[in-house]
Amino acid sequence: MKIRNFRNIALAIASGFIALTGSMTDAHAAESELIKQATEFVAASAAAEEAGEDAPEWAGDPDAQWAEISAMDAEVLDALDPDVQAAIYANVWTPSSGFTGFIVNNLWILLSAALVFLMHLGFATLESGLCQSKNTVNVLFKNCWIIAIGLITYYFWGFNAHYPGEFNGIFATGSTATISGMLTGGTDIYNPAYTWWTDFIFQGMFAATAATIVSGAVAERVKLPGFMVFAVLLVGIAYPWVGSWHWGGGWLATKLSFYDFAGSSVVHAFGGFSALACVIVLGPRLGKYTKNGTKPILGHSMPLATIGVFLLFLGWFGFNGGSVLSAEPFAVALVFTTTAMAAVGGAIGAIFTGWIVLKKPDLSMTLNGFLAGLVGITAGPDLFTPTGAVLVGLVAGVIVVFAILAFDKIKIDDPVGAISVHGVCGIYGTVVCAFGNNGDVTFMNQLIGSLSVCAAGFVFSFVVFFIIKLVMGVRVPEEMEIEGLDIEEHGSPAYGDMAAQQ
Repeated sequence: MKIRNFRNIALAIASGFIALTGSMTDAHAAESELIKQATEFVAASAAAEEAGEDAPEWAGDPDAQWAEISAMDAEVLDALDPDVQAAIYANVWTPSSGFTGFIVNNLWILLSAALVFLMHLGFATLESGLCQSKNTVNVLFKNCWIIAIGLITYYFWGFNAHYPGEFNGIFATGSTATISGMLTGGTDIYNPAYTWWTDFIFQGMFAATAATIVSGAVAERVKLPGFMVFAVLLVGIAYPWVGSWHWGGGWLATKLSFYDFAGSSVVHAFGGFSALACVIVLGPRLGKYTKNGTKPILGHSMPLATIGVFLLFLGWFGFNGGSVLSAEPFAVALVFTTTAMAAVGGAIGAIFTGWIVLKKPDLSMTLNGFLAGLVGITAGPDLFTPTGAVLVGLVAGVIVVFAILAFDKIKIDDPVGAISVHGVCGIYGTVVCAFGNNGDVTFMNQLIGSLSVCAAGFVFSFVVFFIIKLVMGVRVPEEMEIEGLDIEEHGSPAYGDMAAQQ
């Protein structure tokens, strides 16, 4: 009986093996036939072009053929001659039924990347307007450096460190963001909604944001070379390292079920607490805190600051809306709406809180209220109804007013309120997701995750900025700070009338 059972088992295994090897042979035959067809097509096309004849026509059903291509190993596809890949792309992928939807999704994410890029102009104009005119060129120069070095470092290291694939969940090494082939990087084989390069440029626009947050907080007294070195290290190393914990499939995602849709913590709180560390190392501006109390140092252009905030508001539709990672109509429309409603809720909260506390309607508090609402909703724009988003923003607007005043009381000098807007409201926006419509998101997990991100940003920035202070200095001399950084560091003022006056 045992022998008969063993024999039956052996026959079953043998039959299964034959069936499996047969199916594998059929698959490889189909693979070879399709690749052979593409190879012959390329040769025939070249011959026809040389002879001045019409190009040959491609034979076969694009959908069926694309299904075969999609089932092949990536290594097989990447090893194909580039001309063969191009032929398959043009004659199989392009006419397939999935191509049109892919175009729409991919285009939306590219447009979102452009909107996020516009936010850098918003940061530059906001920071310029809230600072003194004698430092405007310096502010604009820093923002130019940030986007330039941010994209370069993200390309050569950060992208693959941010999204490393399989790794230990804590630290991943990076490498240049290159792809092996058109088929595995430029079609839905890579992602159902976007290509490799779309993914890179969208995420790359996010990467530099952390350093722009720091730029505003250290404005008007930071030494330019020291800041430039710091920005390289923050954007090139720290941001993708911490970001990989969540978006790269690291420990926040796998161990904690942490939720941060578009980066209230991973982008904004990280940048805010990095800024706090730098401000502590750097110290306040001259004359800001006296024995008689806090002396306001007014910005030179509230119109410029207001333009900056509305540019940021516009760019945030790409920041949050693009993070849907497709053009799915309902999801994108909901995220657009909740983003806008949180922003206006934040403005309303800041307007009335500031009016009550300061006894006058304060425009700078109102502008930061818009931003507080936007940061507050960024972790969960898909988790709240529009009414819920208004409440999220409203609370953020109240929080930001008290946070700005509290930091002033402890002599943390932040010319633009970046630490309060991005750091404090980033934590708030992350933990408030526990009250959204996803039951798997818990308050404690959100709090632990957010504080972990903030701690990483703070410790990294404090250590690095302190080392830079010891090695090359991070603060300009007093005379330079009094005269203004534009003339002293850059040799030119922002406005012609200033040059005439001098």
